[in-house]
Amino acid sequence: MAATHVLFVEDDDVIREATTLALERDGFQVTAAPDGLTGLDAFRADRPDLALLDVMVPGLDGVSLCRRIRDESTVPVIMVSARADAIDVVLGLEAGADDYVTKPFDGAVLVARIRAVLRRFRASAADDPRDDALLSFGDIAIDPEGMEVTRAGERLALTPTEMRLLLEFAAAPGTVLSRDRLLTRVWDYDWGGDTRVVDVHVQRLRAKVGQDRIETVRGFGYKLRA
Repeated sequence: MAATHVLFVEDDDVIREATTLALERDGFQVTAAPDGLTGLDAFRADRPDLALLDVMVPGLDGVSLCRRIRDESTVPVIMVSARADAIDVVLGLEAGADDYVTKPFDGAVLVARIRAVLRRFRASAADDPRDDALLSFGDIAIDPEGMEVTRAGERLALTPTEMRLLLEFAAAPGTVLSRDRLLTRVWDYDWGGDTRVVDVHVQRLRAKVGQDRIETVRGFGYKLRA
C-alpha cells in the first residue's frame, strides 16, 4: 500500500525540515514547499492526499492557497497558524480548511489530527452506520450511499467534512446536537477540540443548504429543522 502523501507548505526552514522528518518517520510521504506558489505547483503536479498549509507564507499566503486548492479539489486541508488567533483560524476554515493546528505543535498531536482528517475523508457510505435510504428535508435531498446532496434538484458541492456534518444532522432531525458531540462524531476527536471549527463549518453548510435549514439553539448547539 502506497504511503499517504502530504504536501507541507512552510517558509521556516527549521520547522519545515523537522516536521518533514517527523512525518516521514510516521510513514508519510512528504513534499515540502517554502512558499505558496511553489506549494500550488506541487499540489497540481503531485495531487497529494492531504495539504498542510502554514497561514503566513510568502508568494501566496496559506489562506489564498487553501482557496485555490478548494476550487480544484476536495482533498483534506489542515491550516497551521503561529498563534491561536481567531482571525487566522476563522479565515482558514472559511477558505475551506477542514481543521487547524497552532505552532508550536507536538508531533504526535499533528499526526493524530492528520489521521483523523484522513479517516473521515476516506470513509465511504458503506462504512457509515446510518441508514443509506434517500433522505429529504424540504427541497434538500440527501443520498448517503451516493454521497450526493441536491437542493431543488441542483447538486451541491460539499466537502467531505460538510457532508459528514450534514449526515449527522440528518440522522437526528429536530434534535439539538452539541458542539462537543459534533466534534466527536464528525471530526473524530477523542480529546477536547476548538468549537470554532464546528461553528465555521455550520456557517459554510448553511450557505449551501439554506440559512434557515440549520437552527442555532443558544447555549446548546445546532439542530436541523425537520
